[in-house]
Amino acid sequence: MKYSISDLEQLSGVQTHTIRIWERRYHALEPMRSAGNTRFYDDNQLRRLLNIVGLSQTGLKISQVCALSDLEMDKLLSNEMDHQISKDAQFEYYITQLLNFGLHYNEYDFDILISECLSIHGMAVTYKNVIYPLLVRLGMMWRRDHICPAQEHFISNILRQKLYKAIDGLPIKPNANSSWLLFLPEDEGHDIGLLYANYVLKAEGQRVIFLGGRVPLDSVKDAMHNNGIDHILLFMVRSRPLNEANEYLNELSNLYETTRIHIAGNYKLISELELASNIGWFQSIEEFEQIIKAAQHVN
Repeated sequence: MKYSISDLEQLSGVQTHTIRIWERRYHALEPMRSAGNTRFYDDNQLRRLLNIVGLSQTGLKISQVCALSDLEMDKLLSNEMDHQISKDAQFEYYITQLLNFGLHYNEYDFDILISECLSIHGMAVTYKNVIYPLLVRLGMMWRRDHICPAQEHFISNILRQKLYKAIDGLPIKPNANSSWLLFLPEDEGHDIGLLYANYVLKAEGQRVIFLGGRVPLDSVKDAMHNNGIDHILLFMVRSRPLNEANEYLNELSNLYETTRIHIAGNYKLISELELASNIGWFQSIEEFEQIIKAAQHVN
């Protein structure tokens, strides 16, 4: 496919002027020219940009990452993938077999295996040890050109169905001791982590208003109106300019000064934000579980 620089901005979260700076200073990308002398990029250039963004989140400087060849990037991503190998042989078996079935669009065997894992271990253990590592590995495989978007969507949609089923099986308690609003900003669409948060909260007997992905701020305001929400939870996964992320969170914080706001997602982005006093950042599922327990004692 052919991409304009504005397409790259939308797909990577890196602003156009930043991409141009990286090109001039570090030769990060090599745009091509059409017959009419218009700059454009191909799939390889898009994948290289996404790899640059991903590797920069591991602590490497942009200048260091941009100086790497595609092969060197591939090796570093491979090392990152190796770190995701489960220490438990059984869970690693589930992960690798589910990947195999998913890459071959084998819904029958994929469903049997994930259902078996859920039956033996339950949703909480399965998510932490199988589903989440599987999703991390999928992202890395796509960046390394080992998987196409259709395969990623195929696997993600089956996992999403399992989460919906698990959520539907939980009772709704009429007298919850705290209430939560869950959503993703309107430029965020990957909702599996948010769905799992919904499951955990409902399993703990909390009241949840789940809005899902790509939610405009006006819709958040409408859901918050007269609903007595104690906690807001959102994920920021995409790379985006710091000032843009700060402005968004500051607006949310100012609108709901007495509401506790929780965020998770992109480590590099969130670690550089200036978070207001009513905004907390959790970096693991275990930290999220601790937040829920603390909220139960407060409310």
